[in-house]
Amino acid sequence: MEKIGILTGGGDCPGLNAVIRAVVRRSRALGYDVVGVKNGWAGLIDGDVEPLTTFSVTGILPRGGTILGTSRTNPYKNAESIQKLKNNWRKFGLNYLVAVGGEDTLGVAQRLNQEGYPIVGVPKTIDNDLAGTDYTFGFDTAVQIVTEAIDRLHTTAESHKRVMVVEVMGRHTGWIAAYSGMAGGADCILVPERKFNLHDVCALIKKRIDRGREFAIVVVAEGATPAETDHAITRTGRLDEFGHEQLGGIGEWLGQRIEEITGIETRVTVLGHVQRGGTPTAADRVLATRVGLKAVELIHNKDFGHMAALRGTEIVSVPIEEALREKPLDPKVFDDAAVFFG
Repeated sequence: MEKIGILTGGGDCPGLNAVIRAVVRRSRALGYDVVGVKNGWAGLIDGDVEPLTTFSVTGILPRGGTILGTSRTNPYKNAESIQKLKNNWRKFGLNYLVAVGGEDTLGVAQRLNQEGYPIVGVPKTIDNDLAGTDYTFGFDTAVQIVTEAIDRLHTTAESHKRVMVVEVMGRHTGWIAAYSGMAGGADCILVPERKFNLHDVCALIKKRIDRGREFAIVVVAEGATPAETDHAITRTGRLDEFGHEQLGGIGEWLGQRIEEITGIETRVTVLGHVQRGGTPTAADRVLATRVGLKAVELIHNKDFGHMAALRGTEIVSVPIEEALREKPLDPKVFDDAAVFFG
């Protein structure tokens, strides 16, 4: 019996367990054995795998996170790691692999596939910034979580007559900021795609106050960049194994300066990993299930080097390389949100 491996790499995301469940159920129905690779690519390097059965995935549909664990391990960082990975592929008798992840995980999958390892992909990111697919599972849940936070902050902002700055995820794109900001009625939204002028933001807040609205909600993506700098704000300068700098700090930077310039008491909420956690929404469960089923179909049809993607209402096969391009926020979405600024 042929064997399919599945791994989840990169940041965790609501809906991952729904993908795992779908892959196992469809694979078993088609006569494949399934092996779960623990902790992303690290599991294939370290030889940490476990058999997955229908019983293994019972009850995991509504659970957040991933039962397989995850990591940001880059096996191509050194020759020893990639050789261990390839040795373990043979050792565990893998015939195929489903790689669930973002641009880094899928980038490794693409490279291995080009070297002759039959791999298919499932795009995953709460940021919704992967090209090749209209939406990624996890995004809807993240937007729901942020929107609920904005709703709650509205009441305390209004009660205390404060400016509330809400920092959300979005390294290079502002999908979460724009969607949750629009849904939550934010008075200003700042995204990585458009540099912002600090004094323009403060003028907008002052204009709102002058109209008698004595509070404001500002939503800012972690990768948003002030016009006076040429780089995003960071706290530590640390890099992960794929060379990405750890962002964070724009909320505090912005909140401090808004208070200094406007004289209005300002508080900052950094939602951080709260956006990744918890139960996936119904929409994310359905999308994750559908792309998981499609991934097995790709393997069964020998459509390697491709991933399961959402186009309109259909789940289709597209080359993994398409996911390695960034998908910026649709400017029309931002313009729609901007109608309600101030």
